[in-house]
Amino acid sequence: MLLATINSGTLIIALPDLERSLHTSLLELVWVILVYMIASTVLVLTAGRLSDQFGRKKAYIGGFLVFAVASLGAGFAANGTELILWRILQGIGGSFLFANAAAIVTDAFPREKLGLAMGTNTMVAAVGLVIGPVLGGGLVAIAWPWVFWFNVPFALAGSAWAALILREITGRSEDRSFDLAGTVTFLIGLTGLVLGISKGGISGWSSPLVIGGLVAAAVLLPAFVVIERHHRAPMLDLTIFTGSRLFSAAAGAAFINGLARFALMFVFVFYFQGVQGNSPILAGVKLAPLALGMLISSPLAGIWADRRGSRTLAVVGMLVTASGLALMTTLGRETGYLPSGVYMFIVGIGSGMFNSPNTAAMMGTVAAHRRGIAAGARVLVQNTGAVISIAFVLAVVTSSVPKSVLFKVFSGLANHISNAQLTPFIANMHAALWTLAAVSVLGAAVAAARPKHIAAPAAEAQVS
Repeated sequence: MLLATINSGTLIIALPDLERSLHTSLLELVWVILVYMIASTVLVLTAGRLSDQFGRKKAYIGGFLVFAVASLGAGFAANGTELILWRILQGIGGSFLFANAAAIVTDAFPREKLGLAMGTNTMVAAVGLVIGPVLGGGLVAIAWPWVFWFNVPFALAGSAWAALILREITGRSEDRSFDLAGTVTFLIGLTGLVLGISKGGISGWSSPLVIGGLVAAAVLLPAFVVIERHHRAPMLDLTIFTGSRLFSAAAGAAFINGLARFALMFVFVFYFQGVQGNSPILAGVKLAPLALGMLISSPLAGIWADRRGSRTLAVVGMLVTASGLALMTTLGRETGYLPSGVYMFIVGIGSGMFNSPNTAAMMGTVAAHRRGIAAGARVLVQNTGAVISIAFVLAVVTSSVPKSVLFKVFSGLANHISNAQLTPFIANMHAALWTLAAVSVLGAAVAAARPKHIAAPAAEAQVS
């Protein structure tokens, strides 16, 4: 978790420097972020299924090794296209890490301590989010390839730790047949969806590639559901959702949380560097309150959820996030740092309140041999929301803004932009933030709709 979140923060803070160094287009720059998420999202269910069948330890070690190789190669990329290809390989490795992280934590802790465990895991993620942007600013000052190369020793250390410490302690799935039809249909359908949304938000919705991607999604994703309902050993066992209203409602809330919050750090990197003219290191420091809020609230939320239930925390967390996003609509070019820091801290507090209890509630409902696929489903819905979040925000903030101004904003060249030129961009940013705040309120309603109690497998009452 620490590696994943540090990697995310260092790369986001380095985006303006990458655009200047590799001479990438805005579309390529965004795809450096999106292609990793797309690869890990569309493969995470397959990774979870394979992990349940053949063992989480092997899958976790393999994910680390693939991630290390891809990080090494990414640092040697000569242009944006090569970097995107290495990021795809990073996403493949990441899918095996994402599909197993929550499952391994769930295996390691008793049910009554699962909230604290997930809170600690989220707290580690927050530490990574604090370190990542600051570290990214320092690494960019050396040379941009170090943003990727620093991953290599940590990934190798993670694989060695997993090999020495982890052990298979759960029964494996009885049926080892592989759902090829479901996997291929899901892969093509979801890729078409995220490709259509992300490219359409930047290049326009009339592009044949955008239309083709969305049509493929409209045809193949429903077909995937039909295949999964009738397959003897489906890649995604839909009874995880239909058999538990708690799991399905928590999954819906996780999707909305990804939709509401993921693009925020992306927006603020360009706000601090492209609008206010800060250096990468200073911009990284300024992003810290977002992660500090998560760092403080995540373990406390986990402890509370273990003792008194998670539904109320999930609802309040979404509402706190919504209030922080709404306050951000007051920010402008000349706004001092204190307001933006306070508002990011509020959003971080809300995110920490929501994430660990919601994850613990989801993972605590499934049998041990299905935790890999359950964790994969959780990452699937959250990352799908995150991809749509970036595509939507970019579609909004780039509308009616001249290309020359956009280039300067996304390249971190704030000193070359007048206040008048920036006015449409700031107004669009505010519109996007208002929409994300409204989405967070919707997420609170979905979180409130899930049941308060479920029956534990041992026929004991369990607070959810």
